[in-house]
Amino acid sequence: MIIPGSPEMKSQLEAVFDLECSTAMFKETSLQYSRVDRVIPEVEWMKRAPYVYAINKLKKEKDAVILAHNYMTPDIYHGVADIVGDSLQLAIEATRVKQSVIIQGGVHFMAETSKILSPEKTVIIPDSRAGCSLAESITANDVAKMREKYPGAPVVSYVNTTAEVKAASDICCTSSNAVEVINSMDSDLVIMTPDGHLAQNVAKQTNKKIVYWEGACEVHIEFKADELREYRKYEPDAVIIAHPECPTDVVDEADFSGSTSGMIDFVRKNKPEKVLLITECSMGSNIADEVPEVNFLGPCNLCPHMQRITLEKILWSLHTGNEEVIVDEELAFKARQSVQRMIDLK
Repeated sequence: MIIPGSPEMKSQLEAVFDLECSTAMFKETSLQYSRVDRVIPEVEWMKRAPYVYAINKLKKEKDAVILAHNYMTPDIYHGVADIVGDSLQLAIEATRVKQSVIIQGGVHFMAETSKILSPEKTVIIPDSRAGCSLAESITANDVAKMREKYPGAPVVSYVNTTAEVKAASDICCTSSNAVEVINSMDSDLVIMTPDGHLAQNVAKQTNKKIVYWEGACEVHIEFKADELREYRKYEPDAVIIAHPECPTDVVDEADFSGSTSGMIDFVRKNKPEKVLLITECSMGSNIADEVPEVNFLGPCNLCPHMQRITLEKILWSLHTGNEEVIVDEELAFKARQSVQRMIDLK
């Protein structure tokens, strides 16, 4: 099997598609480039343009749709994605798309969730090695142990989990609807997995008592409150926006906290002159052209798993059908109930 991103993969793609940089190809993708010209130099887009053109042409031939998370790089987010959004938005859209093939621009649990919600469709992830520290931090057996420790308490699991964990849970949540989901539980005590920081941040917004699994996002846990306080000394006018997967003291230091879509909506609506997005780096780049009056400052951290998804790998997936995501039917049925309960709250 050819490894995604390998020289052999690129060689085979070049034998089938015209991937040479050219002025003609640049013109063919000028609309897409107009959305990213603030963050991608022309010389760099020249290299990407043949892939953008080939993908957009091939996905129509393959009856495919590309769902891309807000953490995808700008060339994917603006160049080839059909639907973009946070985990909740993509989960919902996975149930609505008409195409027979879903290409998931995101990490493995997202592709798995799409397959759970649309079992009749072919779901493909361009690189199955695109994992998630949260999804890998907990198992269904761990959920069972939490239930034993807190009998009768419902289990709310973040969508950043495997199908097995979703199936072992009562309902799922995302960072955008976690408070709503917790408040909907008919119990004063709620088990929340696997992100301990999200659970602690949610606990401040509800009267429910939350007990949680001690998982963490390897990207968001790196942010430090003292670094933000230091940053304010040099940029006192900057608005700090933090993802709720960050430690509680980081969120407390921020001016606003929300899901990736919530953060984007905040910037679109308020258009602050200077912004620190305390999350994955691609976020600011993806909306930079849309809000040219906003200056996006550091710091930010790259997610190594999200970065595994590239234009080259997306083209390979469309061309070959690799790598298809398969979920056991019985497991998918149980997991679907947990995800659907979340969706039905809207």
